[in-house]
Amino acid sequence: MNPENSITRRKALVNLATLASISIVPSRVLGINGQTPPSETLTRAIIGCGGISASHLPMPGKLLALCDVDSKRLDGRMNQVKKGGNNDIKGYADFREIIARDDIDIIHTATPPHWHAYMAIMAANAGKAIWAEKPMSRTIAEGIAMKEAVEKNNVAFRLNTWFRFRSNFYGSGVTARQVKKALDGGLIGKGPYKVTLSGITGFNWKFTWSGKTNLPIQQVPDHFDYDTWLGPAPYKPYSRHRTHGTFRGYWDYDGGGLGDMGQHYLDPVQYILGKDDELPVSVEIDADPQDTDAVGSWRRITYTYADGTQIILDGANKDKNAAFIEGSEGKIFKGFKSDVKGFAEKIKSLPEPDAQITNFHQAIREKKKFALNESNGFNSCTLINIGKIAHRLNKNLKFDPEKMQFIDNPLANSLIDQPSRPQWDYRKLLK
Repeated sequence: MNPENSITRRKALVNLATLASISIVPSRVLGINGQTPPSETLTRAIIGCGGISASHLPMPGKLLALCDVDSKRLDGRMNQVKKGGNNDIKGYADFREIIARDDIDIIHTATPPHWHAYMAIMAANAGKAIWAEKPMSRTIAEGIAMKEAVEKNNVAFRLNTWFRFRSNFYGSGVTARQVKKALDGGLIGKGPYKVTLSGITGFNWKFTWSGKTNLPIQQVPDHFDYDTWLGPAPYKPYSRHRTHGTFRGYWDYDGGGLGDMGQHYLDPVQYILGKDDELPVSVEIDADPQDTDAVGSWRRITYTYADGTQIILDGANKDKNAAFIEGSEGKIFKGFKSDVKGFAEKIKSLPEPDAQITNFHQAIREKKKFALNESNGFNSCTLINIGKIAHRLNKNLKFDPEKMQFIDNPLANSLIDQPSRPQWDYRKLLK
């Protein structure tokens, strides 16, 4: 067959999605002897073989490739996958070789956040669907670039946090969907609302993800390509605590407990409040002055929206009687308890929130938005990045959501984007 006349797997998937919008095509018609045809089997690759990659391994689709710049980590995951019966797996040290493969449909980016933008934009340009880790981006500008690349290339995107559509939402004792149902039904009155995320309401921040200010300079292990691990981030002498599981404690790569847990906590709150298309107009910080390299803890972060709604991150667990959500006519507490009379019975009669697409493969095939996608995911990640900048500068800030800039604070605006090392500058990938 002439290669120029052949249809690639990806074109076949697009064609199938088009057919699906016209008529239902039974798989038995498309398959052979009742088997699922190759064009219907989505294939995957995972970039990054650290601890979080374990949650990506069992996801749907045929896993064809793994990648890591630490050969020991790569070998460990490769052996694990092969012992599970997958002998088609191939290991890589360079993620670009994986993205260049035409037979891979989904790229999982299980890497530190300073790599998220570059890898996602490159994958989107190659027509790949993207299953990204949280937080979506290290900076606001990187998030904007990711969002635009995904939309311009019309590829599917999802973040690996699921509490807006699945599982009980931490200390609420119920799904985010049920809490949203209560708010949409007016059970605790109208806004502005007050949301408190703390250990008291069931949300503990990982302040153990703090950096160290006295890092020793150490020898880079032979099995670890530290320069490539740094990638877009500025060069710093190697110290073990700067990498792998403890990278979250350094501004160059993440943002401590807020960077680690923020999107898990704040994304469902955006959904519950119906603010997927809004951003706060101010952020207030209560913390000690921060080191320029190592992330420390904070006591309190308060986001305020234009309508007066507030999200309070009570890191010090100061508000002992805090409700999870407080409205004009009542409160919802940890465990989905409420001071509204007849709350449990009233909620049963309320309509359900709008349905969401929670199957990523369905989103890919039908060219529809996944429940947590590049748009609402960008906004909930921007909450995190606004908070990180306030924390880093130890300054209360005003924010203009239309201009995506801080008001009258050039230093804060300088952190909306950060310089990248030339070889790994995501801006070079933008079309």
